[in-house]
Amino acid sequence: MELRGIWLTNVDSKILDSRDKIVEAMDFLVETGFNVVFPVVWNKAFTLYPSQLMATTFGREIDPLYKDRDPLAEVIVEARRVGMKVIPWFEYGFVSSYKQNGGLLLKKKPEWRATDFRGNLLVKNGFEWMNALDEEVQNFLLALVLEVVRNYDIDGIQGDDRMPAFPSEGGYDGKTVARYRQQFSADPPQNHKHHKWLQWRADILTDFLTRLYREVKVVKPEILVSMAPSFYKWSFNEYLQDYPTWINREIVDIIHPQLYRRDFSSYKSLVQQLVKQQFVGTHLNKVFPGILIKVGSYRISVNYLLEAIAYNRSVGINGEVLFFYEGLRENNDALAKALRKYVYV
Repeated sequence: MELRGIWLTNVDSKILDSRDKIVEAMDFLVETGFNVVFPVVWNKAFTLYPSQLMATTFGREIDPLYKDRDPLAEVIVEARRVGMKVIPWFEYGFVSSYKQNGGLLLKKKPEWRATDFRGNLLVKNGFEWMNALDEEVQNFLLALVLEVVRNYDIDGIQGDDRMPAFPSEGGYDGKTVARYRQQFSADPPQNHKHHKWLQWRADILTDFLTRLYREVKVVKPEILVSMAPSFYKWSFNEYLQDYPTWINREIVDIIHPQLYRRDFSSYKSLVQQLVKQQFVGTHLNKVFPGILIKVGSYRISVNYLLEAIAYNRSVGINGEVLFFYEGLRENNDALAKALRKYVYV
């Protein structure tokens, strides 16, 4: 059985704005041959479902855009109606805000802020971060995931390049420095890419994922723990994501490395690394790469998408997840028509 997945986002997309749009989208996706949707449930300091945890911790039950609705529940009902699986996606992970100086979360919980070597709020590419190495922050995120697992009829949960993840420029807060000192009787290296320092912090994130995996399985053993990290080893050096270790430790069921390249030959060379170096033998059946079909002004060509999927199958990769839904609908549904006709028959 192939995994044919698509991310559903509320950024640059109207799909979650109404029940009617969700109904139409699910009909369209199943006709096109998709069988799994990954709807966003956590971004911009809000949930896209009514959250008791968010209500009690931050006084915000749901993104105000969806007041009096439950987009996650609606997606689940409509996806089930057409036989598709649903894996909620915790997009923002340990990120607190984007260009808002920490936003609502860090205003309420300043002790959760991550800091760089200079003691400033940790910012990377405009995103401001909570301290992913802090147990209290980890407990909050874990509780958010478990709230969804307990309350919804889902097939899995998904983290990405922000969970478990942490910019390697971070970790210079008092708590983390004290922890490092206790272990090594020395301060952390000033060079944030010093290998031992990278590995030590990456191991803390791996331990968090281990705990998340176990706790999810205690609540619902049958659901999948899915991760969509950046591509290794860039993911390790930049965001402390050590996914070869996750796979070896068996703390992730399916994995979708983001192979977001803008031409087929670059994509192909990353797939070759996946297959020849990162996922050998039985582990290959857990890998379903992420393919970028639209972002900003970029659109994938029909030929590149078909080539990428054909190449995946030729090397034993039995599926992929596309980013994101709106890309299928452009140019009179050009990509969807091609998928339906040639590969997702």
